Amino acid sequence: MSDKIKTYEELLIIVPQLKKQGKTIIWTNGCFDILHVGHIRHLNESKEKGDFLIVGLNSDSSVKAVKGPDRPKIPQRERAEILSALSSVDFILIYDEQSPVGHIQSLKPDVYVKGGEYNIDTCNQEERRVVESYGGKIAFTSDKVNSTTDIIKKIKND
Repeated sequence: MSDKIKTYEELLIIVPQLKKQGKTIIWTNGCFDILHVGHIRHLNESKEKGDFLIVGLNSDSSVKAVKGPDRPKIPQRERAEILSALSSVDFILIYDEQSPVGHIQSLKPDVYVKGGEYNIDTCNQEERRVVESYGGKIAFTSDKVNSTTDIIKKIKND
């Protein structure tokens, strides 16, 4: 398994050390079920916003809670391993909660990145308040390309 996959406790040590070195920490999160070009573009653009990119990865149980009982299609350890192969990804945290707000609050990434399908008013407002409370920046990627849900529907229809 990749050394990019970290526990929350490990990141609580790593992130402050990197910040002391003047490094910019970026956070983005999602299910990343059936990795596609939209994911790759999102992760690459997220990485451009700082030095170290942490990807919060929904666990299998949280994906089911968010997307329904037929998801994820790819188990969390495999999704994490696939993400760890990408040069833009520095660390991966698998979390069980539906929202990573507690992890964001503790790790205090400098930049919190959401996909191009969101804006400041449509992103998770609790996460927004937390990021703004410690002076973090909220950024959005420019691209919105097919969702995994859309791809699954297309496969079923074909």
